[in-house]
Amino acid sequence: MTKLTEGRGGGPGPAGTGTYHPGMDATQGPENAAGWPDAGLAEAAERWRRELAAWAIPEEILAAAPADPWRHDVSRFARRTDAAIARPAGPTARRVREALPPEASGTSAGTDAAAQAGPFPGSLLDVGAGTGAASLPLRPRELIAVDESAAMLDELTRRAEGLGVPVRVIEGRWPDVAGRTPVADVAVCAHVVFNVPDLPEFFAALTAHARRRVVVELPERHPTSWLNPLWEHFHGLRRPATPTYADAVAIARALGYGVAVERHRAPDAHYATLEEMAASACRRLCLDPGRAAEVAAAAERLGVWPMEPARWVTLWWDVPS
Repeated sequence: MTKLTEGRGGGPGPAGTGTYHPGMDATQGPENAAGWPDAGLAEAAERWRRELAAWAIPEEILAAAPADPWRHDVSRFARRTDAAIARPAGPTARRVREALPPEASGTSAGTDAAAQAGPFPGSLLDVGAGTGAASLPLRPRELIAVDESAAMLDELTRRAEGLGVPVRVIEGRWPDVAGRTPVADVAVCAHVVFNVPDLPEFFAALTAHARRRVVVELPERHPTSWLNPLWEHFHGLRRPATPTYADAVAIARALGYGVAVERHRAPDAHYATLEEMAASACRRLCLDPGRAAEVAAAAERLGVWPMEPARWVTLWWDVPS
């Protein structure tokens, strides 16, 4: 599925064993080895669904939009992927690599050296792969890429061929295509969950398709939260503040997964220039692109610009053998 970040898709899966590290938010919630714990999960899932639905753009604003506010710029995603390939490090890459024993990868687990080592020696499933920013920098032995966008998958395939990474692409929404998706050693999913209303089913299908570990990267808050002051300025619309990554963690733990959490900064700012930000904001705010200068001025006045690198979170849980 296509990522919503700017960000960007079965039944219950097995419970995870968890991996815990000092200083991290790794407190485990109530577990149910059967996969679906009782009312705790139902309440968390319904709250997630309800709060995510509140981010919908009102129909009267959407009807007047000169362009689709949810359209994704494939070239922009591709540039991010190229930057990630050139700089193949970070917490999410590290948690994928350490899922295989050190002897399998030929390096020590849990270090920056591991994250920057050679090709990942296992198979990797990337759900909501986009152009491959979360998976191609790892150069896995085998890559299975799932996304709703054929254009995104075309860009991913071209880069995989250039890197010598064998790739199988599956076009469609997760978990709708889970039945025709192979199991991999690790499943990774980056900047997707804020586009998923039925998160328990999504997580369960990911876990069922991973032999060793599931790794999920997401922003701390909804990926379009940075636009909230501009929505109020131009439309008089107060946008929500929830759900957050903590709600996603609660759902994963209610499923019985031993979730570990690491917070970190995005590697770079969301936009390179004020002009790039204003052009994107016009589309997302359902404004005419001719108002970009007005949007830029408002962004500076309201403290939206300059933008600091976003705060991201990496979650992971191990799958019992």
